[in-house]
Amino acid sequence: MKTNWKIVFGFILVSLLSAGIAVGTYAHLNRNDKMSDSGGFQQTGFLPVGYNSVAAENTDFTLAAEQSVNAVVHIKSVAKPSQRENNNRGYFDPFEFFFGGQSPQYQQRQPRVGFGSGVIISTDGYIITNNHVIEGANEIEVTANDDQTYTAKVIGKDEATDVALLKIDGKNFPVIPFGDSDALKVGEWVLAVGNPFNLTSTVTAGIVSAKGRGSVFPGSGGRTQDKVESFIQTDAAVNPGNSGGALVNTKGELIGINTAIYSETGNYVGYSFAIPINLVKKVVSDLKEYGTVQRALLGVVIIDVPILKTEEPDTYAKLKVHEGAYVKEFATKSSAQKAGLQEGDVITAVNGIKIKTYQELRAQINRYSPGNVVEIQVQRGSDVKKYKVELKNDQGTTEIVKNRSVAEILGATFKELSSEAKRNVGVNYGVEVTDITNGKLKEAGIKNGFIILTANDEKLNSPETFNKIVEILLKQDPDERGLYIKGLYPNDKVRFYAIDLNN
Repeated sequence: MKTNWKIVFGFILVSLLSAGIAVGTYAHLNRNDKMSDSGGFQQTGFLPVGYNSVAAENTDFTLAAEQSVNAVVHIKSVAKPSQRENNNRGYFDPFEFFFGGQSPQYQQRQPRVGFGSGVIISTDGYIITNNHVIEGANEIEVTANDDQTYTAKVIGKDEATDVALLKIDGKNFPVIPFGDSDALKVGEWVLAVGNPFNLTSTVTAGIVSAKGRGSVFPGSGGRTQDKVESFIQTDAAVNPGNSGGALVNTKGELIGINTAIYSETGNYVGYSFAIPINLVKKVVSDLKEYGTVQRALLGVVIIDVPILKTEEPDTYAKLKVHEGAYVKEFATKSSAQKAGLQEGDVITAVNGIKIKTYQELRAQINRYSPGNVVEIQVQRGSDVKKYKVELKNDQGTTEIVKNRSVAEILGATFKELSSEAKRNVGVNYGVEVTDITNGKLKEAGIKNGFIILTANDEKLNSPETFNKIVEILLKQDPDERGLYIKGLYPNDKVRFYAIDLNN
């Protein structure tokens, strides 16, 4: 028995000693933590002491939500069919005719109604939204968070960035202050505020999943594209109706405009994309002042370096960098070429900001205006070089570009051929030139009464078709803005005209 008591006593003694060591160690470490918080940089565990980490459950989103919801509006856009669409594109109901015993009925097209969101950015009623939210709309109705409705007018829109600027009448509207999208960090908390599925004033939370995300839309990639894509990617839930709504940080500052989701079903599945506010600010400023974006160009044809690896592996193998925008060739009157850039250079930075892809390059350049000078850093072989480049517009100048209509540029108006005119001329398509003034058509020698049959080999059935062809051409590279017209005057032979749409 004595031996057993000795063993038990020994166990108790060891236990007390272990507990004392544990308590002393904890106190010592806790004291070091406090010392480190006051200026030291010691490590305990896996995180450096003094690391400003905030647990997700302790993050307060209420202030940001309260500051945001009142400035986010619901947008209803109505696109009414034209009279010509109703006359020519109505549909025949065979069941009504054959089984109803009535004469054939042609149903008129109904107006197309779309919904989205917008963000009030000034107390006098300027609103940012997506271009695709109001595309083709004849009427735009804005409903504020207090259920007041307003009729909005379009100040300007930009298809390349998918940004539109609207205006409603009133004063003392609530606004969301601009933040700095460049300062965003991956992993930072953000809120998406909008009207998904027409559910007004909806707030969802997520984190910044990636920055500078490009190639989101089908067909986008490493070559010159119409779209400017350098998105903030988040996992905040965004659904149809959120387009044009606000992406805000935890301070309640506007740091993006929600514009797209990545989904095979059309609804949210984990990824959403927002246009950085630093890009949006330049676009809306131009739209407000000029009605169109004063877009700056480097005058280069670019391939992303990773794409070069697949398309030109021998060229890729010689590169010293594996990220950036590879200069394939130059446009006519290229400001970049004039400054000293060469084919084969890899653009790696703009004004010190690192560039990984063509879309990041384009997004950076789109923050500037023609006439601005930027520093372009390139990798040329083993050397790093920097050049000062004066940016130009798509006309090769630094002058203000006005928002001119197709009719103003061509110097004429157009009308659809009547049935009688088609019979007299012997054609079943075409548009007639009317009201010739000073413009591209007069310079080419075209007069009133000329019937345009095709434009760039596309048959013309309406003035709208012709206008769309010209509008698309005006967005192309300056070297590709050739308009080729085939037509005739009544009782005359077919004639051909080539028109340069530049300048």
